[in-house]
Amino acid sequence: MQNTTFPKPLKKGDKIAIISPAGSVEIPQLEKTLELIKSKGYEPILGENLYTKFQNGYSYAGTEEQRIKDINWALNDSEISAIWTSRGGYGCQHLVQHINLKEFEENPKWYIGYSDNTVIQSYLLKNGFASIHGQTIKTSSFGVTEESYELIFDMLKGKFPTYKIDSSEYNRVGEASGILVGGNLALIDALLGTPYSFDFKDKILFIEEIGENFYALDRMIMSLELAGVFKKIKGLIVGGMTNMGKEKDNKAYEESFDSFANQLIAERVSKYDFPTVFNFPNGHIYDNRPLIIGSQVTMEIGKNVKINFNH
Repeated sequence: MQNTTFPKPLKKGDKIAIISPAGSVEIPQLEKTLELIKSKGYEPILGENLYTKFQNGYSYAGTEEQRIKDINWALNDSEISAIWTSRGGYGCQHLVQHINLKEFEENPKWYIGYSDNTVIQSYLLKNGFASIHGQTIKTSSFGVTEESYELIFDMLKGKFPTYKIDSSEYNRVGEASGILVGGNLALIDALLGTPYSFDFKDKILFIEEIGENFYALDRMIMSLELAGVFKKIKGLIVGGMTNMGKEKDNKAYEESFDSFANQLIAERVSKYDFPTVFNFPNGHIYDNRPLIIGSQVTMEIGKNVKINFNH
């Protein structure tokens, strides 16, 4: 079994680095959550290039060199106790070849984010460190619940959740335990075949996605199939499937859990016998409850669904 290191709990007064490893952000987009961090007794320390903008076919939060500088500062500065990303978008793949964990290994800290941050979280787990797949500082157009943030603060204090959710018609009943891997499906797919891909053997895989055509979703699921991922995992958790199909006249377009996306995934994995949970509240959705990548997870799927996290 892989040994995963969990950062020590934060205490009042600890410093949290705020960085933008991918897409650019505006000052007003972060103000509310930065004030929330302060109200919890922590001190947000802004990365040098947090609000930098660099246009290169996409609005990045600085050049690759600037973003590499910020992430390595946040990971290795001994005064920093956690790292909270401003947003996802695109750009984290630029950084992984240049990440330095020399000081981080002596002083591990929580890395918090989702979406494109899946790349960094895969890198951290490959090196034996857990991270929080949860809401970024910037909230998206669909907003975020207060509980989504409160649960992150609980995790920072060392409190791990047990989630109980409603069952779905697409679920496959059963029980399974394993280390949780995954995140945004597009990035899981993009890392396949690279040294930075998750190790899927005997793991519980989590996936979520937003804004993909159904054929693109199927292509990514087929990539996992062809890479042998589904033969290796012990369980599957499917989170938000938001704005899928890009069919604005489809009444499901604004839903968090697209039914056809779930059906497509269920059909693709139907020949396997691992337990599967659909409609888990994590992803590009309003109710974005954090998960711990690298945690030991136990899934119990029947008429009700229970997912428990342990060190």
